[in-house]
Amino acid sequence: MSARYYEAVGRRKTSSARVRLYPGTGTILVNERPMAEYFPRETDVLAVVRPLQVTDTVSSYNVSIHVIGGGLTGQAGATAHGIARALCEADEALRPVLKRNGLLTRDARAKERKKYGLKRARKAPQYTKR
Repeated sequence: MSARYYEAVGRRKTSSARVRLYPGTGTILVNERPMAEYFPRETDVLAVVRPLQVTDTVSSYNVSIHVIGGGLTGQAGATAHGIARALCEADEALRPVLKRNGLLTRDARAKERKKYGLKRARKAPQYTKR
């Protein structure tokens, strides 16, 4: 791969993805494995490729991703966020398109913690009157 690349970090839930964009033909590697092998679900693959499809740069960059933490869906979201940020670094003209599609905003939704006296975050034990 060439020496010049664009790097960014994407995050989602407890996942963190370090993304590098190299000028190239469109190869996507996740943790040194092909993307289709790493993400078996089609929805996760679509989420990862979405920033590249929206900006019509699918075959312009080779993408190298190092992702850790969380589950596969969270990792896919973190990867998409990182790719969008790296594309902004590569070409500032792509920023409005990515922003319009909501790809630059970090998705802050995460699991709510369990509270004492409850069965889950909000589910209370069954109430009995008598």
